[in-house]
Amino acid sequence: MASPKKKLQGLVAATITPMTEHGEINFSVIGRYVDYLVEEQGVKNIFVNGTTGEGLSLSISERCRVAEEWVTEGRNKLDQIVIHVGALSLKESQELAQHAAKIGADGIAVIAPFFLKPWNKDVLINFLKEVAAAAPALPFYYYHIPALTGVKIRAEELLDGIQDKIPTFQGLKFSDTDLLDFGQCVDQNRQQQFAFLFGVDEQLLSALVMGATGAVGSFVFRDLSTLWSN
Repeated sequence: MASPKKKLQGLVAATITPMTEHGEINFSVIGRYVDYLVEEQGVKNIFVNGTTGEGLSLSISERCRVAEEWVTEGRNKLDQIVIHVGALSLKESQELAQHAAKIGADGIAVIAPFFLKPWNKDVLINFLKEVAAAAPALPFYYYHIPALTGVKIRAEELLDGIQDKIPTFQGLKFSDTDLLDFGQCVDQNRQQQFAFLFGVDEQLLSALVMGATGAVGSFVFRDLSTLWSN
């Protein structure tokens, strides 16, 4: 079973993908971005190519290159780098998972496919299982964001027995306002020591009271314009 160097917890920055005025990825900024997070914000865990990073708006090659840059620049500075590898295509998601393992990422996360949507828990778990199996040495996190995917399968239902199907499963990024669902996830899975990472900044205090072990969001960003302008 995959196990991270230490449990993913506390603040996790959902990183922005820096762009030039011509719509090209500004890779030269990422090194300064790492220093900004570590030195000015005290954040050493990141979530790359997620919603804030517009991962699903990037090509596969761009996503790979962005992941590589974060891993390279974050080496010996960041504690954990989790790469979001979700995609509409199972094969593309598996390719991204394999790439994340190859470059030395610390974990992968996946959203539910949202064009031809899984219609029940078993279908969704089968998709996630196939992606996780492509990177069997990496901790696996499910990225629950039903407002964007339209997949309404409750996270509490999904977590029931999930490690029997996905041994590398380590936790959940919960980006939904349904605090009842989140609370049940926590209450019914305390013995598993999962990471319960909350992703709605406005409800974070409530989620912490309910047992969230960390938060993934853009709350650490105040003014990044100096990174882009230098």
